[in-house]
Amino acid sequence: MPPDPAPPIVGVLETALYVDDMARSVDFFANVLGLAVMLRTERLTAFDAGARSVLLVFARGGSVDDVCGERGTVPGHDGSGPLHMALRIDADAYADWKARLNAHAVPIRGEMTWPAGGRSLYFEDPDGHVLELATPGLWRNY
Repeated sequence: MPPDPAPPIVGVLETALYVDDMARSVDFFANVLGLAVMLRTERLTAFDAGARSVLLVFARGGSVDDVCGERGTVPGHDGSGPLHMALRIDADAYADWKARLNAHAVPIRGEMTWPAGGRSLYFEDPDGHVLELATPGLWRNY
């Protein structure tokens, strides 16, 4: 007997990275990548990552404990080591992004052309997380 179908997932809303120096990371994501800050606290900064997506940057170790309040509970979480995330870009913006990273002295760690024609630029944030800027054609749904 096949399993009951799950209700639909409509997208990824949030992605989280954990950083050692919040001010340094906010500067990088806001000034190098141009992401707008939506919320900033001592514990986290939320960036508008486009297309109804949010990048959460947490102070490493600052979100380990549950956060409980009158409206509910957010379970604790944390991460260590170099994590990975990809941001979508338009195909015609690839060269501009490559030039922008170079202008900000952000070393490009790798580039990839995918079988369906998508292209990826890989680089690191100040905490060593591997970030990717990817054009359409990387996945069959993008």
